Amino acid sequence: MQAAVDIRGARPAMTARRKLAAYLALTKPRVIELLLVVTAPTMILAQQGLPDLWLLVATLIGGAMSAGAAGAFNCYIDRDIDRLMKRTRGRPLVTGELSDREALVFAYALGAASIAWLWLFTNWLAAVLSLAAILLYVVFYSLILKRRTSQNIVWGGVAGCMPVLIGWAAVTESLDWAPLILFLIIFLWTPPHYWPLSMKYKDDYAAAGVPMLAVVRGRAQVGLQVILYAWATVACSLLLIPIAGMGLVYSTVAVVTGVWFIAETHRLYSLAIRHEQVSPMRVFHGSIVYLSLVFLAIGIDPLLPF
Repeated sequence: MQAAVDIRGARPAMTARRKLAAYLALTKPRVIELLLVVTAPTMILAQQGLPDLWLLVATLIGGAMSAGAAGAFNCYIDRDIDRLMKRTRGRPLVTGELSDREALVFAYALGAASIAWLWLFTNWLAAVLSLAAILLYVVFYSLILKRRTSQNIVWGGVAGCMPVLIGWAAVTESLDWAPLILFLIIFLWTPPHYWPLSMKYKDDYAAAGVPMLAVVRGRAQVGLQVILYAWATVACSLLLIPIAGMGLVYSTVAVVTGVWFIAETHRLYSLAIRHEQVSPMRVFHGSIVYLSLVFLAIGIDPLLPF
């Protein structure tokens, strides 16, 4: 009898955990992680040293909430095509773990909370930029661009660049050339990061009617575009050296990782034009490593005397 009581008593806790896990999945945690990776180093660069610990934590919390709200809105908007794609069939609105109404209420509440949080604990500019980031991702990308143009990820990627502006604004309550260069680095990096993923899941996007570049163009054309954007990304990263007065650590990392990143994109293109087996996920994962190392160097460089 006692065992039966214990089992019945455990069920609500299990249900609550699954519900919380579903809400967490709705926020796209992996995307949040990447966005936070660029925010903290930007704040260190803006401060030219370690910023106030509470300001750093408050900005990261607010940024995570903002990105999570945008992800939740995106899951709600894309729930129809998520059902058609193998990669996204496990999302909470597809599996039924959350209802459409629950997801939409959660997205609005989290978005409002993120803006209020940043306004209270950082400053008005960071809060306004956070609102702009949500609107860009939800309206400009998810509602307007994604299903209409093969350039969706290029211009839609603007939303993913906003964390560096938010981080800089949280420290200085202003913007400058340096955060704009950081913005451009991420803007130019987004296509060679995302287009290889779309090559792997080309059939998924085609089935869902999403005109990703890999769906409407051949592998060679996608590979060429990836190369061009990779070169532009690395060139932009080098502009930060004179503009922000970066030192030896950043300069070395930017050059070495940039050469490696470009080489990986050339390898992808070379295999594509020879009609050989390509490994686009190698470039996809490599792009994450590249950006992480560049921003790690951005965070370390101002802390060193050389």
